[in-house]
Amino acid sequence: MKSLNQKYAAIVRRCFEENIKSGNAALKYMQSSTAVYHGEAVQCLYMPKIFSREAFEFLEKAAGEICGILDKVILRYLNDAEYRKLFAFSPELEELILTEAGYSRLLPIARIDIFFNEDDFSFKFCEFNADGASAMNEEREINIATRQTDAFNEMSKEYELQSFELFDSWVSEFTDIYADYCINNKNAVSNPRIVITDFMDNATVNEFLMFKKAFEKAGYNTEICEIRDLVYSDGILKTPDGKKTDAIYRRAVTCDVMRHKDDVKPFLQAVRDGAVCVIGHFRTQIIHNKSVFKILRMPETLQFLTEDEQQYVLRHIPETLPLNKENINAFEVIKNKNDWIIKPEDLYGARGVFAGVDMDGDAWAKAVAQSADTGYILQRFCTPYKSKNLNFNNSPHPEFEMYNNITGLFVYNGKLAGLYSRAGQMGTISSHSRGLTLASLVAIGASCDTVSASFSEHAKSS
Repeated sequence: MKSLNQKYAAIVRRCFEENIKSGNAALKYMQSSTAVYHGEAVQCLYMPKIFSREAFEFLEKAAGEICGILDKVILRYLNDAEYRKLFAFSPELEELILTEAGYSRLLPIARIDIFFNEDDFSFKFCEFNADGASAMNEEREINIATRQTDAFNEMSKEYELQSFELFDSWVSEFTDIYADYCINNKNAVSNPRIVITDFMDNATVNEFLMFKKAFEKAGYNTEICEIRDLVYSDGILKTPDGKKTDAIYRRAVTCDVMRHKDDVKPFLQAVRDGAVCVIGHFRTQIIHNKSVFKILRMPETLQFLTEDEQQYVLRHIPETLPLNKENINAFEVIKNKNDWIIKPEDLYGARGVFAGVDMDGDAWAKAVAQSADTGYILQRFCTPYKSKNLNFNNSPHPEFEMYNNITGLFVYNGKLAGLYSRAGQMGTISSHSRGLTLASLVAIGASCDTVSASFSEHAKSS
């Protein structure tokens, strides 16, 4: 990977003025694209992240391994009342998690974020995004912009550079899950009417439109609907215009649902009654909640994993503890601020996350004190891999700068479907900390030789 990305950077330097023009054109494209988050165009870096085929296949294996472990955790939660106590979910949320989904797949969709060292392939997990896993459209748009640049055209003379198709592939996996649901469910129909639902004032609407288009292309009547507007009567969940809903693609994250539970009573009652197939069932919250990081390393979890799985967890799950006064003192967290990051157990988008490396001593001490014993975790800080890139968002003629990297793994039905690359110059890498997106590409090679079966299936060109 390092040599591939260095080669790409050398191309940029060799034809710098041409790439300055390309970079500003790519910026202009992104500013008018559908990659919009909370009303603002997603900011991106110029050079893509190029994965070797070896790296892709390594990450493919890593995704399968962690999904196997997470499936075991979900199953243990569903079947073991004592194990459930470790998560300390509210009785109402626990009831929703324990409702019957009607299909066997435990984790239909996720984006698993890791800190990946491109030199030695070591990595640590950052978070598991199940509810509302997003950024597929962002990845699509930045790839379109990148493919129009001078550097990409030069690099593609030597390598076949492939990106990922993330919409039709999810429709295929979604319909496989619904087919499983159909086997023993009286509510199933041969051609389900699908509803993509979320709290629309907090939704990535353009991404939903792309998914709607993909579902409709596959022959499914599909609607995007505000979750608060769903209607439930006579055992049928309906959209406001009275049309029956057969399958839900739930993008509303669980913490938002529980925060607004009084506003979504019809939806929740339909879930309790098993009146609709919900893909993105509430049982995904078991691994979406960040408390799973500390639970994965506990004896209660390790005892039901194989020896190889135990080693995998201890090697790749960073040390994670409750953020309480006892641990703050025992690990001298205030003094050793650069060794730690603190996170709320159940928020998303890096809200409420504080990394000691980003703060002075007083600010860190205040953040730790205010967050202690309030549902936060304390986690060992993972130093991200660094690489050079160009940022046209701040200047039309930028210079190369160093950026911290994070890699997202889009996983559909336990299989790696695509990659998502971000970078930033702070300890946390998110839109809240000036994080930026990079196009994710896999270099197949000049010979265009045959790739792995999984890659052929999931890594289609944009």
